[in-house]
Amino acid sequence: MRMKDIALLIFLSILWGGSFFFVEVLVDQWPPLTIVTLRVAIAALLLWLIVIVRKLPLPSSAQQWRALFILGLLNNAVPFCLIVWGQTQISSGMASILNATTPFFTIIVAGALLADERLTKGKLLGVIIGFIGTMVMIGPEILIGGGNAIGQLAVLGAALSYAFAAVWSRRFKAWGISPLMVATGQVTMAAIMLFPLMMWIDQPWMLARGDMMVWLSMIGLALLSTVLAYIIYFQLIETVGATNAALVTFLIPISAILLGVFILSEAFTLTQGIGMALIGAGLLVMDGRLFKRKTPI
Repeated sequence: MRMKDIALLIFLSILWGGSFFFVEVLVDQWPPLTIVTLRVAIAALLLWLIVIVRKLPLPSSAQQWRALFILGLLNNAVPFCLIVWGQTQISSGMASILNATTPFFTIIVAGALLADERLTKGKLLGVIIGFIGTMVMIGPEILIGGGNAIGQLAVLGAALSYAFAAVWSRRFKAWGISPLMVATGQVTMAAIMLFPLMMWIDQPWMLARGDMMVWLSMIGLALLSTVLAYIIYFQLIETVGATNAALVTFLIPISAILLGVFILSEAFTLTQGIGMALIGAGLLVMDGRLFKRKTPI
């Protein structure tokens, strides 16, 4: 990859890692549904402006719009809500590390549902190492439901939802729909399905307005960690390919942890470090490129 692409990859990891930081600020004053609904609604408005300016073709059938609705559910509504709620129980750094298990779930789901995504020995080994790291981080609390286990499981549920979304989204390439249009459609559908729930459950007109930091975090979450991040991600897919763009998974926890430790004064424990190292090792083994010239699996 060119230095420009590497720089964009690092910048993207900061944007997506920053989403955990923004959420950590927001959950102190706003409920999860309000945070997520505002995030996808603001992002949808901005992305539609880009679609209109660039004159991108719209989905042409009811089937395609239904597919976008399901993608919005799997890739935005469900995982965003689970992560935000999870961060009411656990730190932003912990959430970002657990979210890095998404590729492991994707490998399992794709291997089970897609004929051309065979689960190789290398991928299976990477998944096993990664899930050992996850269990190290969660610890024995998961067996009794104590501590922060429920919050951790919520973030893992988000990772699983992302995995199903990744498999589901393959159909859009066959239909020839622009990736940016897919991003616009999914956040739009997520906003449509979440808005009535937010109005009914959270009653946002009853909430405190929040200070300047809260509103800046909301803008950052929608504008930087959603709109700008999608634009850069799809640009990287076009220039370096989807596999190289997926390397951002390795970097997101680093930026999220640094923001949490140095700005939010969150603790970073030895257990989290060991779990993160094992998850990173699993991702490297699963990726395979590091060992291609030595021992192909």
